[in-house]
Amino acid sequence: MAVSLQGVASLPCPLVYFIGNILRKVIFHYHLFKNAGTSVDELLKINFPGLWVTREFSGNQRADNAVRVAQWVQEEANAIAFSSHTAMLPPPNLNEIQFFPILFVRHPIDRIASAYAFERQQKSDTFGSVVARNTTLSGYVEIHLSVVQNRQCRNFQTARLAQMFKQQEGDEISLALKALESLSFVGLVEEFERSIELMTSWLRPHFPGFRSIPVAKNVTRDRTVPLVQKLKQIETEIGEACYARLLEANELDLAVFNRVMQKYTD
Repeated sequence: MAVSLQGVASLPCPLVYFIGNILRKVIFHYHLFKNAGTSVDELLKINFPGLWVTREFSGNQRADNAVRVAQWVQEEANAIAFSSHTAMLPPPNLNEIQFFPILFVRHPIDRIASAYAFERQQKSDTFGSVVARNTTLSGYVEIHLSVVQNRQCRNFQTARLAQMFKQQEGDEISLALKALESLSFVGLVEEFERSIELMTSWLRPHFPGFRSIPVAKNVTRDRTVPLVQKLKQIETEIGEACYARLLEANELDLAVFNRVMQKYTD
């Protein structure tokens, strides 16, 4: 029996199964902690009411994570937009689904200060929240840096980006920069409005009617304050020695930030 494609373009959500050469299309937000992700999620919810879903994954085994992420996307057959703090790059390789990965980068020092402010307000028993509620920003930084395997205050974004090509040879920064070049869209928190405009231009041909809407959710640091001023305030708060150590511990993240910033300022 022949299948008619008339009216397919007007469907409110992507098709779940193949119809000719048509694939299901999904947006996947890799929600890096304190990188304006809640605002991005709000934008996705507004554009896809009832079709935005989120889930977190325990453990840090890359292969197992990839399998569970793929299963999740297949199980949520009607969803269009997915978001997770703990899903690892790269997007699953599923023949019947086309992924549109979204990820935002932020200046690492400002991100850490934002994480501290957020976790200090949380009524949670996570390691970060307990530390934040019981110490200063400098104490938060020193404690996190003292735990060798903890990446929260040590090149956090580089580590997450490098997962894109973790199975290949190369040092972490090389893999992270390669990921930046491979991803079709990488947003910048410091250029949030422009990032959203570019993201919208990229997504709209595939998701007709996608709208760029001003949103600001879960903002713990004022976006109107210039970055240079924010960084100076952080240095004053934690002291020169701690700030110098933090810069050294985030040298790779600074390279990632500068590479993305260059794309937005050229």
